[in-house]
Amino acid sequence: MKNTDSPPTELETMEHTDNNHYILKLYITGTTSRSTKAIVNIRKICEEHLQGRYDLEVVDISQNPTLAEGEQIIAAPTLIKKLPLPLRRFIGDMSQTERILLGLDLCKVANGKTSSA
Repeated sequence: MKNTDSPPTELETMEHTDNNHYILKLYITGTTSRSTKAIVNIRKICEEHLQGRYDLEVVDISQNPTLAEGEQIIAAPTLIKKLPLPLRRFIGDMSQTERILLGLDLCKVANGKTSSA
């Protein structure tokens, strides 16, 4: 029997999260201009397209390198979309908004052009 006082496991969280709620992790290295730009860009994308429907965790791998190993991060900044499935990874400063939106399934490609969903 599960102890109800313990926090939910990641799997339990995944089972109870609807497909409209996004779980995102952004891995950065320190306070570099590239890291700062990635944070600003992904927060802007989330606020414009996922307002109230996302959790964004920013992880500084220079402070805790073991987290990078666990997620197999080979470059930073890296954004991982945990939920909704499928899991997706984005590398860079998150400035290619259309590419990010497409990867997050927030827009569709029609006739070679992207459009918001």
